[in-house]
Amino acid sequence: MTRRDDQLPLPLGHAPQISRDDLLVSSSLEAAVAIVDGWPQWPTPVVVLVGPPGSGKSHLAAIWAGTSGATAVDLHAGSEAPDIAARGPVLFEDADRHGFDETTLFHVINSVRENGTYLLVTARSRPAAWGVALPDLASRLKAVTVVETSEPDDDLLGQVLMKLFADRQLFPDERLIAYLVARMERSLETAHRVVEEMDRLALARHTRISRSLAAEVLEKIGNAGDMQEIPDQDD
Repeated sequence: MTRRDDQLPLPLGHAPQISRDDLLVSSSLEAAVAIVDGWPQWPTPVVVLVGPPGSGKSHLAAIWAGTSGATAVDLHAGSEAPDIAARGPVLFEDADRHGFDETTLFHVINSVRENGTYLLVTARSRPAAWGVALPDLASRLKAVTVVETSEPDDDLLGQVLMKLFADRQLFPDERLIAYLVARMERSLETAHRVVEEMDRLALARHTRISRSLAAEVLEKIGNAGDMQEIPDQDD
């Protein structure tokens, strides 16, 4: 009988899931998940999700947007975001990466507060570190609810890798998952990169997902580690 993890990968495509039911929760996400699940009973109408790259912020933001019907907005000067915020919930992602017009964000927060709607912001750093110069905006940001996510623990990272492989109809041995967890950068973003690259190389070479392929991918993306401890599944 052919084991699932011995099958060659087939070019069937994949459909990563971002529904609430597909969210894998560990201690690193508990507070953020509680906020998303608790909407609209939020402690304040403006919530900022803060965490490192790949910590699950965008996944949670997508879940919240689907639940609340929020509109993604851009906060450049002259944006219609304040008017959109007056009509319903809004989402602004990567605030400290994409940047924003301070006056526009100030008006969006005011619009949310005055019209009983909601604003969810994602960022890598807390609002106090954004370098806001507008005093009124700085004051508003002090009153928002900040919820932090953190790097995934071993258990969550392993679960995420298994799910990402399964989304691609791949079912690697648990030893391979352990090998990856022990050596890769601790972020969900890197998990996506590792699985995508392993799948791509396996398809291109018509070969199996294996430890030697994992080692090659980890080295390629700068996460090489000890290659001696776990024998290759193909050996």
